[in-house]
Amino acid sequence: MMTGVILVGGQNKRMHGQCKALMEIGGETLVLRQLRLMKPVCSEQIVVTNDPKPFLKLLEPDIRIITDFAPDRGPLGGMHAGLSLARNRDVWIVGSHMPLVSAPAARLLQEKKHDGFEAALPWVQGGVYPLHGVYDRSCADTVWSLLQRGNAGLSQLLKELFWAELTETAFQEAGIEPGFVDCFHTLEQYDKLLVKVSALQSSPILPQGDNYHCELKSGELG
Repeated sequence: MMTGVILVGGQNKRMHGQCKALMEIGGETLVLRQLRLMKPVCSEQIVVTNDPKPFLKLLEPDIRIITDFAPDRGPLGGMHAGLSLARNRDVWIVGSHMPLVSAPAARLLQEKKHDGFEAALPWVQGGVYPLHGVYDRSCADTVWSLLQRGNAGLSQLLKELFWAELTETAFQEAGIEPGFVDCFHTLEQYDKLLVKVSALQSSPILPQGDNYHCELKSGELG
């Protein structure tokens, strides 16, 4: 089993200040949807946020709510907090803007990581996705070193870690389509995902992602 970490961060400027984690999608609050989807492979679940108050009554008592040790430092700040406080060695980290997270995909990534890597990340839809990756808890030290040096980008983190990719073909051979990485940064993208999730509720097959996915080049929280 793993620790599942949801990063609730960013100023949400392109969402007109709306917190993505608290928006509804598929008839439920996004953070609750993510927790439900992640639970089958996670014995522990953590929400990292610098504003815990909206989540205190929303989340069950067994969900840990923590804050960044290094606030306002982007996703690396949240990753450091989650990795540092995780009780399990394997930590599955996602962004709060990803409504289609996949437990089967995370399980495959965990298996790949156990081949001797510090992390395993999906390489799908033409890019790598650090925010649907499985990391070793010890990666907290590398993240902290980057934060101390003023490097707060996910791309820099990947230069420092010994990580493995899991390709689109590998997921498809396991019956997992790559749309699990789809996410949103704007209200327009959110509306498109509402339509997609509605369609998925009547079909067990996850279709290919559209052009609003968020890989490394545009995957920073905010």
